[in-house]
Amino acid sequence: MHQLEPVFNPRSIAIIGASRREGSIGFQVLKNLIDGEFPGPLYPINPGADQILGVKVYPSIGDVPAPVDAAVYCVPADKVLDVARQCAKVGVKGHIVITSGFAEVGNKKDEEELVRIVKESGGRVIGPNIVGTMSNPAKANASFAPVLPYNGQTALISQSGALIIALDTVTYVRKFGVSSMISLGNMADLDFADCIEYYAQDPNTKCIALYIEGVKNGFKFIQAGRWAGKPIVALKAGVSAHGAAAAASHTGSLAGSVKVYQAACNQAQMIWATDLEDMLNKSQALAMQPVLKGGNVVIITNGGGIGVLGSDAAERHGIPLQTAPADVQAQFRKFMPDFGSPKNPVDITGGSGVPGYEGAIETALKCPWVDGVGVFYCETAVTKATDIANAVITKLKESGVTDKPVVCCFVGGAGSVEAGKVLLEASIPYYDCPNKTMSALAALRQAARFAEVGCKVDFEPYADVDKKRAQAIIDLARQAGRKALTELEAKSLFACYGLPVTKSSLAKTEEEAIKYAQEIGYPVVLKIVSPDILHKSDAGGVRVNLRDADAVRSGFRTIMENAKRYKADADIHGILVCEMAPLGSEVIIGSVNDATFGPTVMFGLGGVFVEVLKDVTFRVAPISIDCALAMQQEIKGYPMLQGVRGEKRRDQDALAGVLSRLSQLVSDLEDEIAETDANPILLYEEGKGCRVVDARVILKRK
Repeated sequence: MHQLEPVFNPRSIAIIGASRREGSIGFQVLKNLIDGEFPGPLYPINPGADQILGVKVYPSIGDVPAPVDAAVYCVPADKVLDVARQCAKVGVKGHIVITSGFAEVGNKKDEEELVRIVKESGGRVIGPNIVGTMSNPAKANASFAPVLPYNGQTALISQSGALIIALDTVTYVRKFGVSSMISLGNMADLDFADCIEYYAQDPNTKCIALYIEGVKNGFKFIQAGRWAGKPIVALKAGVSAHGAAAAASHTGSLAGSVKVYQAACNQAQMIWATDLEDMLNKSQALAMQPVLKGGNVVIITNGGGIGVLGSDAAERHGIPLQTAPADVQAQFRKFMPDFGSPKNPVDITGGSGVPGYEGAIETALKCPWVDGVGVFYCETAVTKATDIANAVITKLKESGVTDKPVVCCFVGGAGSVEAGKVLLEASIPYYDCPNKTMSALAALRQAARFAEVGCKVDFEPYADVDKKRAQAIIDLARQAGRKALTELEAKSLFACYGLPVTKSSLAKTEEEAIKYAQEIGYPVVLKIVSPDILHKSDAGGVRVNLRDADAVRSGFRTIMENAKRYKADADIHGILVCEMAPLGSEVIIGSVNDATFGPTVMFGLGGVFVEVLKDVTFRVAPISIDCALAMQQEIKGYPMLQGVRGEKRRDQDALAGVLSRLSQLVSDLEDEIAETDANPILLYEEGKGCRVVDARVILKRK
């Protein structure tokens, strides 16, 4: 038996704090279990009652004459620890703690003690501060939500109890089928990862939907998602950029929790939902239909308008429609008038009715070129919407096809809504607009891609790194009381992990600067080096394209004068003499040590793309070369790397290597590094690599 079976699928339940008072949680939980026809024994616990709702009541859990799988806590917070001790003593393994008044109000001590008591006895805690748990297979509504949800194959796991209560009845309105609804609350013990691991093995669950306010263990969360082997839809609430505004590096200010969570969910092979409606729509499709194994989706429609909208939506969601091959068009042509269009969308026109839909659907399902079908219907006076819905159901059943998803979009009034109910009862997803329909198909395509990748961890650490020297660089900076590395130190740190930094030497005098410039080779760049001046250009602390000794001498003096005007008491270490790299495309990479997920790496194009458009993407470190290549393709400015207006393709492989190496650096030194920037990196044409021109490293506070 799975360790969490007593929590999520109990055979017997005690209700601690059961009550005769209608409206109380202790009354409602017992009533819900009775109304839901829970098949196992129920043991209400209340020292002041003999019977509640016709069920025998026991004074304490110790008086129950048989083993108890789960106990539902409906007692005040100050009674919870005593109850936990009593339950642990008699071997209760599932502790469903509805009671509030713990970490959410600052009472972490009692919450930690609760978990300690339960886990020492081999049990697990869900909660506290929850609505409860609901399982359709177990017929167990161990909550104060009104009813067991509409039965189906999605496990819905929510941090918000209020959302669980709201969605409970929504499942009936939408015919959104649920296997279990779980309220996590404070997540003192069981968290999202534990639930994912359990429902990944549950035969009654095909899809897992998450409503997330926060994750406690980012690594565990990602690993659970990767190993689940089932589609997971994630909706993150409470995203905000406020915390990023105070970050010191460019990367930090670009992060924001939403970008990091999106990256983490992508790596966890979870499908991102933009809002509650999106989460329900995608989950419904994933629970009802097979995944979309290829990219060839056909839209069958009786109206040109919604067909065009569907085509637009398909492209927007990453599954652009392809024109059907000539032989396939010939088959579709049989089921439409001359003014119809067989290309895709397949417009059978408004007068075709049931026969037109039947023929086109049958053709699409039998055709090897077609991977998935969107059946679009605009309500007309010619044909009833329910007749079209029944035609879809019949043809899908007759075809025997089980590996192609079919998703429907019915646009109209009451007739279309009624048709939608007919479709949903037959496990065919129904939506009321093209965008939702194509978003659902895109989710089915993404689930297929995740399944193709599998759960392998593809990062292989680089052996040619010098972690010991990197640590020594950081130690020296800390010994000097600094919170950030100088540019020279940052470049030296990057070089320890194989990042291609430009040659640099620190000059204390004009003569040293000239000497180093001659050694490096003209032209050179001069930069101020001061822990008190992070943004060198703002201080007038940079001079570029210096081609001889006189220019270096003059530049040295100017930078020193500018720095003193900018910050009179600045601690100036000297001036960095740097190799001036050839011009190339500017990109930025960097990292942020996220509080939840740890080190994350960022990539974007430089200049206006990063400063104004915030066109960047993130991943949780470490990442492989393949992952780094995928990051490049995610930004809107990706065509710039491919080569536009006569420009040659940039060296994306070299850039991917640099990103991957940086990800290992920040992972290896997770306890030391808060943020990094390599900005800019000059990226050259394919085969010619890239150079890190400027570097910044901010240390974690200790």
